[in-house]
Amino acid sequence: AALMVVAVRNLIHAVLFLILSFIGVAGLYITLSADFVAVTQILIYAGAISVLILFAILLTPRAARDNAETFLQVPGLVLASLVAVTMGAIVLVTDWSEATHGPFSETAEAIGEALLDKYVLPFEIASVVLLAAMIGAIVLVRED
Repeated sequence: AALMVVAVRNLIHAVLFLILSFIGVAGLYITLSADFVAVTQILIYAGAISVLILFAILLTPRAARDNAETFLQVPGLVLASLVAVTMGAIVLVTDWSEATHGPFSETAEAIGEALLDKYVLPFEIASVVLLAAMIGAIVLVRED
């Protein structure tokens, strides 16, 4: 799906493949026993960010989003090949050792308890900053 994001020429199809890529990343999180992060990945990226990208595409004038021909195919292929060779070399050179501990025991309940117990002050500061940002955005967008 990630390859199709950059391979298709239709932007709407690219966003749909991007959603599949986000769901695939969530699947990787599930295999790592990080269920909360997987659910967050699906809600935020596959849901909210994808909808935001779709709105941006649909609200952009058609002339501005038509794909123009580029002459950067050869440099792009060279760069992609260089990245692939580098990643392959890193995989071959790295000494992969077994993990010494089991899967994470943190659940959504434990994360919630930590946010509202040990990290309550940073959590509240973040919520006030987000509230101020929302109020500021509403004030900027509001028409008089």
